[in-house]
Amino acid sequence: MNQDQWVFAGTVEELKEAGSKVVKGGIAVFYHEDQVVAVDNRCPHLGFPLHLGSVCNGMLTCHWHHARFDVCSGGTLDPWADDVPAYDVKLEGSRVWVSAQPRNADTVERLKRRLREGLEQNIGIVIAKAVVGLVESGVHADDIVRIGLAFGTSQGSGWGSGLTILTAMRNVLPKLDKTGQILAMYHGLVHVARASSGRAPRHLLGPMPSASASADRLVQWYRSCVEVRDTQGAEKVLLTAIANGIPHDRLAEMMLVSVTDHFYLDGGHTFDFHNKAFEALQAAGAEYIEPILASLVPLIGDPTRSEELHHWQAPVDLVTPLKQAFERIAQAEPRTEEAVPDEMAWVERILNDRPLETIERITEALLGGAAPVRLAGLIAVAAAERIVRFHTQNDFKDWIAVLHTFTYAHAVHERLARSSEPLLIRALYYGAVAVYHDRFLNVPRAPRPKVKAAAGEGEGASLTSPAPASELLSLMDRRQQVEQAAGWVAGYLQAGGDTDALLNTLGHGLLREDAEFHTFQMYEAAVSELANWQARSDAFANYAKETILLACTRYLAAHAPTARELPHTATIAWRLYRGERLFEEE
Repeated sequence: MNQDQWVFAGTVEELKEAGSKVVKGGIAVFYHEDQVVAVDNRCPHLGFPLHLGSVCNGMLTCHWHHARFDVCSGGTLDPWADDVPAYDVKLEGSRVWVSAQPRNADTVERLKRRLREGLEQNIGIVIAKAVVGLVESGVHADDIVRIGLAFGTSQGSGWGSGLTILTAMRNVLPKLDKTGQILAMYHGLVHVARASSGRAPRHLLGPMPSASASADRLVQWYRSCVEVRDTQGAEKVLLTAIANGIPHDRLAEMMLVSVTDHFYLDGGHTFDFHNKAFEALQAAGAEYIEPILASLVPLIGDPTRSEELHHWQAPVDLVTPLKQAFERIAQAEPRTEEAVPDEMAWVERILNDRPLETIERITEALLGGAAPVRLAGLIAVAAAERIVRFHTQNDFKDWIAVLHTFTYAHAVHERLARSSEPLLIRALYYGAVAVYHDRFLNVPRAPRPKVKAAAGEGEGASLTSPAPASELLSLMDRRQQVEQAAGWVAGYLQAGGDTDALLNTLGHGLLREDAEFHTFQMYEAAVSELANWQARSDAFANYAKETILLACTRYLAAHAPTARELPHTATIAWRLYRGERLFEEE
């Protein structure tokens, strides 16, 4: 017998007298019903020592949360507990030997199955353990995310906050260390499970039998269905377009054009959710195109159309000038040259309280050949400036108002970078008007943060080296450290601190919390918008980068700390995977 593969557990008589024993390697050995059996001593739920449990009629019960296991096979009756690893036992006379290796070790396929079960049953600890096991097994992140996308789009009423969080967290993975990546995927998947819990499966209607309609005709039909909020007709047209092989980019334009036919649908969420679904499709692959894109159709069933809202029509009528601007652009000859705007002047113009002038300047710039994506980037910076200048004397829920505008502006920026469809330019105007509507949230304006000087230095003195990132997290351990956290980041940047390290720290500041939906949106939009300026080091680019980072920091600090239940569950799962003892006897 290879002694490295087997552990001596004592004699049969010793075990019979003791009832149970823990041997080397953390294996619990039981004498029950005239046989010797062995399982891992840690309850797979939360790690309680199973030798302190009880065995009756072949059932091992953990005394912490009453998880039940077949003591022979390790199989559980409780899906939230997971199976406990079981070990082979050999007898040499009266001497008992236990295999050092479990006979039901996890495999990648089993872990994927457990992830799907965790999503179906909305069990956070099961999801966490599956994510940890898959990451540690070297499974690519997109393979893990794909399971969540497939499940989430097959349930409930369509695309929503859970799938948006999952996609957003997938997008930021390159900016996070390994721990952050596990937490990001876990948060995203848990929110998908929660959003889907208790909802019926979603069944697609299927395409029309005829494939004769042209792409232009299908686009026309889709827009007509959206106009009258006909979700069933829109889904049939969409699935027919997919069956006809219309390219993904054209499908995206078809759907987004219909979204921009009306103003700023549902406060920007409709456009933002569409953008996230198209990004998810990149991760999932072509085989998931039908469920992912069809999951967007319910969003057009009953959205708020902002041209019908009072504050878009009074005291200043913004609807008529916007329609006139759209008509002018539609009739103009396309220009090929790209006008280079005075970027800071443009940000200040977007932030002013003269919306009709802003609409006119945007129109003139576009007619003069300015690239829509350039203007979209400046609108996103202006929206971030609103967050930087958001005064904490405002009603707390108004943080979400400035957040909505920033994440919408980011979504428009992303789509205009991928499309030259003229009708999508309308979304750019909606973002500029949303920034205008947020102006009262900067009254009074919060000052841009002052750099905290080092000990012994005068206020405003230049810092010579960046502070350790742990200081920022310590600040965010206390409530409403908005200005303090922003001041810390301003000092960090002034001292030449590494932006990637800061993004990782801010990511952990998000992922260690029981964050709500909008906070995930804020972090992901900031990461993506920052990337658009990283290649530049001129004065305006440095202002844009600082503004985006300060906006993200202020928003995260305003919404921390929380109970931190979700990350605690993830930590338990990781410790269980590593074989750590989570329970210590006195």
